[in-house]
Amino acid sequence: MADQTNHNQAGEVAPSTVDKQAPSVAEENAPSTDSPEATDLPTANAPDPNAAKPTATPPKREKPAAAAKAAVGEKPAAAAEEKPAAKAAKKEKAPSVEDKPFVEFIEQDYLPALQKAIAQQGVQDLQVSFAKQKVPITGFESAEECWQIIGSWKETGARQFNLYFPEEDIQGKKGFSCNEGKKPSTLESFLIDERKITLDLLVFGLVQRLDGQKWLGIN
Repeated sequence: MADQTNHNQAGEVAPSTVDKQAPSVAEENAPSTDSPEATDLPTANAPDPNAAKPTATPPKREKPAAAAKAAVGEKPAAAAEEKPAAKAAKKEKAPSVEDKPFVEFIEQDYLPALQKAIAQQGVQDLQVSFAKQKVPITGFESAEECWQIIGSWKETGARQFNLYFPEEDIQGKKGFSCNEGKKPSTLESFLIDERKITLDLLVFGLVQRLDGQKWLGIN
């Protein structure tokens, strides 16, 4: 085979035709430094066109008004309206016997309760009346008439007590007097330390006063 390598006269090896063409081919295909040229190769800064696009995040839904109120501990409007409605549904409290007109209360409630309480103490001949008259005490002759409860024993009529209501009000001022065959000389205050007078208290107070007089039971 003949040697394809050319030798010059000095014995140096001359470059082949391929070697002579290599630089020119490389220079023609090399990118120019004057202007950028797009290539098909992906770079670190350019996004890959074949990569999957991220899915868009759906917008958050706002909570309904009721749910938002519940989140902060606030009751819904419907629940707030139930409370006043429940109060309105309750029956109104019935008026007490003490709220009756004065005369009606004494005649219908106090006198029957007083007679029953004194009878339970062993007194069976008590007579009780209710009248508006002068105070039968020395020194009160010029005073106006006032409502009084007068109690006396039938068999021993010498014993008598009077309960006075000068203001025609069980919550107002009250007085007491008692005597045994003589005109009473002293007018006592009655239940003055009590803030509110009730039927039971009015009965108990008078029974206690008569018992202190030793007029009840075996006295």
